[in-house]
Amino acid sequence: MAGYRIGPFDVESVLTKHPAVAECAVIAAPDQIRGEVLEAYVVLLPGQNVEPAELQQWVRDGYGAHAFPRTVHFVPQLPKTESGKVQRHALRQQRHAELAMGA
Repeated sequence: MAGYRIGPFDVESVLTKHPAVAECAVIAAPDQIRGEVLEAYVVLLPGQNVEPAELQQWVRDGYGAHAFPRTVHFVPQLPKTESGKVQRHALRQQRHAELAMGA
């Protein structure tokens, strides 16, 4: 992203340490200016409420100012395989489709 090599797993490990986050997945999404940007899909713990800006700042503070997710999507669950592995490719496909439709 913008010349930085950022591992999504590193960002995910920081996000999952936030007290409101149950689980998350981070993907690279196309961006006209930066080439790609990080976007996070976050499942919150029951009864928790947090603003995207708080999670972005959490990553800035816990990992680096260059590595925060530009967009945070709150979702009820993440797509997973039968064995429980997160299907990041499904999230990337979904996001590419949304961007193609102008979302």
